Amino acid sequence: MPHEGELTAQDRPRTPEARLLDEAAALKRFSRRSFLAGAGASGILAADMLVTRHVQSQRRTNRILAVPDDFADEYHPNASWFLFPGYKTSWEEAQWILNSLRGALNKRARLAAVGYSNLGLDIDEVVIAVIEHVRAEKITKLFFYGHSFGGMVATQVAARLLEIHGVEVEFIVLDSSPYSKHDVLDQSWFDGVVFLYERGFRFPSALRGGYELGERVIHKDERTWRQILDQTLEQLSPIAPSSVLIQSESAFIYHFDGLRFVGKLGNAKMAYIGNRRDRTVRYQTAVEAWAVAFKDNMVSWDLQTEGAQPAHASPGWNPHIYRPVLADLLDSYFPLPRGGSRVSIF
Repeated sequence: MPHEGELTAQDRPRTPEARLLDEAAALKRFSRRSFLAGAGASGILAADMLVTRHVQSQRRTNRILAVPDDFADEYHPNASWFLFPGYKTSWEEAQWILNSLRGALNKRARLAAVGYSNLGLDIDEVVIAVIEHVRAEKITKLFFYGHSFGGMVATQVAARLLEIHGVEVEFIVLDSSPYSKHDVLDQSWFDGVVFLYERGFRFPSALRGGYELGERVIHKDERTWRQILDQTLEQLSPIAPSSVLIQSESAFIYHFDGLRFVGKLGNAKMAYIGNRRDRTVRYQTAVEAWAVAFKDNMVSWDLQTEGAQPAHASPGWNPHIYRPVLADLLDSYFPLPRGGSRVSIF
């Protein structure tokens, strides 16, 4: 027992040598497995960042993504579908959607999707990408598929093509497309994204996972948990659209004014397909606004994708529902010649 006033071993000041010995002992106790696991995780993260940076750098321009189809390429060389992807839709998902709808679309035209630049949505640049593809491939008949907000983009691009280049689009399919920002149901979140973007704030990609997952969980009633997981992971992958592109898409929707393009589509036919259970876009107001504003072009506005899950613009998840709807629509307004689908009408 130490005498009163005498320091114990624990209380005595430790020499630098003693502290060094303690640190060496602690380092020895540190598990080699833990070290390797930590190093491995860091390596994976670094590799993912490098891959992400590489992929993002390759997507700094708008690009037309051709989806090969032997039948369409052979029998309809001068006609093409252009799919305008929806909000947060990656280049790969756009091509996946076209592949899902192939059987309904390829009987009349070839297949291509528009890949938006990660530097942000710029309609002038999109128009240039489309017209350059049209000229290079000698396309004379254009069919547009507007996936969600892509319907807004398709309409504006069609108007610009006619005004600037004299190229008229044959058909525009609006798949659950909002007519204006007022048709977006999650208005408070949407307003916030645009507010930050227009004040120069760019949402860091590192924080994407939280708000992507949160947004989908809020709307979980229209998705399965598997879809929530898949869509969230896609937004965290290197192929995901950049945060700048997503914010610029939000701003585009926020300021879109369909009235500017009324009477500027020539003889283009338009058709709306949607779902009354849509929890992303207010179906009733959107379809009515499109039908009234573009009454001279709209040929169909009551086709439903009943049973689709999620209910909003989901051809990739529900091709068995979408393909019959599109096939009936196209048969009504662009009938194939009698004698079979292997005869081109172009």
